[in-house]
Amino acid sequence: MRLRRAALGSALFFVVAPGVVVGVLPWWITRWELRPTPMPVRVLGGLLIAVALPVLVGAFLRFVRDGLGTPAPVAPTERLVVTGAYRHVRNPMYLAVVSAIVGQALLLGQPVLLGYAALVAFLVVSFVRLYEEPALRRQFGEEYDAYRRAVPGWVPRLHPWKG
Repeated sequence: MRLRRAALGSALFFVVAPGVVVGVLPWWITRWELRPTPMPVRVLGGLLIAVALPVLVGAFLRFVRDGLGTPAPVAPTERLVVTGAYRHVRNPMYLAVVSAIVGQALLLGQPVLLGYAALVAFLVVSFVRLYEEPALRRQFGEEYDAYRRAVPGWVPRLHPWKG
């Protein structure tokens, strides 16, 4: 039952949070209109999106399966999620969101989305520093502190942490 509730909550949060931030708002800003852009830039944008979306979906699945909860602050995980992409970087979900927005900017030739990506990055980093890290420290204590010391927050480590 907990797994089912976590899956439903995560699916709903996926639509509401990254669905809006990565999908609805970039569409609203640009109508996904293609502007003239060199092909290598478009390809790079497509690659960023192609890498970011599976990382984002995978992070959500890990919250359900490994954490028995959701990424939503109102329904957090029961266990600290330190598997998958979380073995390389503490914030793969946020990095994937920003990468997908940057990818859209490059693919569409819409520099306005680079500004939007910078705003999202600022808001995400602020949220992590002011709310998420203190909440995880309170909830998981030394387990989170050890993880935090071993795994960088924003620049992925090349070799996965085996904590």
